Amino acid sequence: MKKWIPLVVLSLAQFLMVLDQAVMNVAISQLVEDFDTTVTTIQGVITLYALVMATLMITGGKVGDIIGRRRAFVIGLVIYGAGSALTAVSWSVPSLIVGWSVLEGIGAALVLPALVALLAANYGGRDRITAFGVIGGVAGVGIAAGPIIGGFFTTQLSWRWVFVGEVIIALLIVLTARLIGDAKLTGRRPNLDVVGSVLSAIGLGLIVLGMLKASSWGWLSPKESPLEPFGFALTPFVILAGGVVLACFVRWQHHRTSHGLDPLVRMELLSVPPLRSGLGCFLSQNLILLGVFFILPLYLQIVLGFDALETGIKMLPISIAMFITSSSGPLLAGRFGPQRVVQAGFVLLIVAAFGMLQAIKPELDGFGFGLTLAILGVAMGLIASQLGSVLQSSVGPEDRGEAGGLQYTAQQLGSAIGTALIGAVVVSSLVAAFVNNITDEVAIPAELTSAIEIEVASGSSFVAADQVAVALAEAGVEDPDVDAVVEEYRNAQLASLKVGLLLAGFLAIASLAFTRHLPGREADPDEVLTSA
Repeated sequence: MKKWIPLVVLSLAQFLMVLDQAVMNVAISQLVEDFDTTVTTIQGVITLYALVMATLMITGGKVGDIIGRRRAFVIGLVIYGAGSALTAVSWSVPSLIVGWSVLEGIGAALVLPALVALLAANYGGRDRITAFGVIGGVAGVGIAAGPIIGGFFTTQLSWRWVFVGEVIIALLIVLTARLIGDAKLTGRRPNLDVVGSVLSAIGLGLIVLGMLKASSWGWLSPKESPLEPFGFALTPFVILAGGVVLACFVRWQHHRTSHGLDPLVRMELLSVPPLRSGLGCFLSQNLILLGVFFILPLYLQIVLGFDALETGIKMLPISIAMFITSSSGPLLAGRFGPQRVVQAGFVLLIVAAFGMLQAIKPELDGFGFGLTLAILGVAMGLIASQLGSVLQSSVGPEDRGEAGGLQYTAQQLGSAIGTALIGAVVVSSLVAAFVNNITDEVAIPAELTSAIEIEVASGSSFVAADQVAVALAEAGVEDPDVDAVVEEYRNAQLASLKVGLLLAGFLAIASLAFTRHLPGREADPDEVLTSA
């Protein structure tokens, strides 16, 4: 059992990293009240946290290669703990930004790439697959448990106590970090490519920013866009600028390599088929998962009216199934090979997405809904049990920090794209379905229909039907008309959620293409997989 002590410590760190954002999402309304601010401001704080992490992951992985993975892990935890402490006592939005968005974001960017490199260094063969499976399961538990923990503390005590707990957990991990075997560098200690770090941070930051702000700025037609170049929303220009900067980053990496200098990322790593496939699977997995996790709370909280704690409990089948399935990674990999296990995961993901189309109803179908969530958890568990090990086994020890940085960058990009893409599709489908429904409803007066069409055309968000009823009543609409409009709005809500799930299902089908170059057999201990 002693050999699993490093896994326990690293799993605790993984849980800490995943729990954080889930808690903040649940506590938004309380944060608005405590800091006397707006929902938009708090959402900006959350966006900045995602930006800091996404932009610094690659650099964080390289720093681990330079100063040592365990040292980077510990330093990251100290920074993260300091950020949690400041967040717990924050007295204003700026102090919240410094503590949570900046310090915790920087800490996470150091911890996560080092975590996967340390995991690969401490375990080999089937033990490595087991370790990565457990880490994947812990991540799933954190995602699902976050709303429960956050909901409990927010409603019963205070959201601040969550961050006090994070300080204690971070301190505990730092004190036990010496039990983790360090990932020793096998060659010359590299130098940090400062220009490359800046270029990658700016490029990734612009892309993630564009994705995260697309719902408020608009994708093409401007909504709340701060600028309107050529009459369009700022979103596509920000994303395009990010792509241009990343192209410059790639050229700069080739330039440094050709002149015998250390690049931030050895671009030849991306020519390793299993690594490339693994990154694609990580991106698509998070894209679909975060998209679905955008839809489920809308259904449970906005449509059905459950609170944050009840929502977390309803979503428990995901985390339970994911943890159990991901822990069986070694058995599955040994019998079927990583490629088939991941492919089975994506197939079950397709089944879960299309199954939810039947489970999304005006009244909660407890068994059917729980069953589809369990299938979703099994799917994610199968995928998570293999990808981390495949990624780390596809590179040598000297490249594991870089591979870890690329892994979490792919995950952050997938998360941002999933939330933005599926979120935009759900909201636009809501508007289209609502307008179509009230236009076809003969019981609703034509003048009221025209007024509603004008209102929703200027921008809409996914709100509770009760809020629509209140708004209509305040506008002087008669009760029979209010009831008719609200009923059509409820129908549009369900239809829009199903469109989002349909998109998730099609994305899962497309994701099977990424599995082509995953290894068809389990890696031997210490073997580096450079081909499928």
